[in-house]
Amino acid sequence: MINQTSQLIAALKLCLKVKGISYRQLAQQLELSEASVKRIFAQQNFTLSRLEQICRILDTNLYELAKMSAFAKESLPRQLSKTQEQALADDPTLLTYFYLLLNGWQAADINSRYQLDNLKGIRLLAALDRLKLIELQPHNKVRLLVSRDIQWRPDGPVRRRYEQQVKMTFMADSFTAPEHWLRLETAELSGASISILQRRLNQLSEQFAELAELDLATDPADKKGMGLMVAFRPWVFDMVLAPPASN
Repeated sequence: MINQTSQLIAALKLCLKVKGISYRQLAQQLELSEASVKRIFAQQNFTLSRLEQICRILDTNLYELAKMSAFAKESLPRQLSKTQEQALADDPTLLTYFYLLLNGWQAADINSRYQLDNLKGIRLLAALDRLKLIELQPHNKVRLLVSRDIQWRPDGPVRRRYEQQVKMTFMADSFTAPEHWLRLETAELSGASISILQRRLNQLSEQFAELAELDLATDPADKKGMGLMVAFRPWVFDMVLAPPASN
């Protein structure tokens, strides 16, 4: 279990990374040397006034930072057992409830949003507790027993049951709303260019996860569920061409 100071520093570092602020840039705004800033972070030696100053630079406050730090990553498993995955795959409601808990929702908010009565909510929480995915605490508070960024098994029951359905549902949208984005670009690229794009796509995926982690402390009413699907593979647009005639 990481201590509260380490959680706070982890939250600060995440804010800096997501907002693209380097130690050098932070040092300039604090009117300190870069070495001094690095030493402060390394030694975890922050005065209250310094913390408030950094929060202003990050456009946040100590309260929000404290909430973020509460969600700092612990050494929790990122992959579920096959038994745990199978139980979730067999019950779409349980899977949805668990997904929302992973994204920082409170049980009361889930019950209200999806019009679940209190007894139904308790039964779902108890089921997740029996699966050892959460620890159910007094007043229906929850402590996760797995990492928030779960890696579903490539050949596991959740992917087998829902992956194709999710893909089809996701792509069925018209993608015309302001928050939507869909492009298909085609070109012939060298091996070097392909490697560059693969690295950038991986960075985009990592940034998506980092922003999601940063927003865990945000009230669910102020967030919107978003999906990011990135695809990149060898492909030639030859659907309109007839195959060569065989002799």
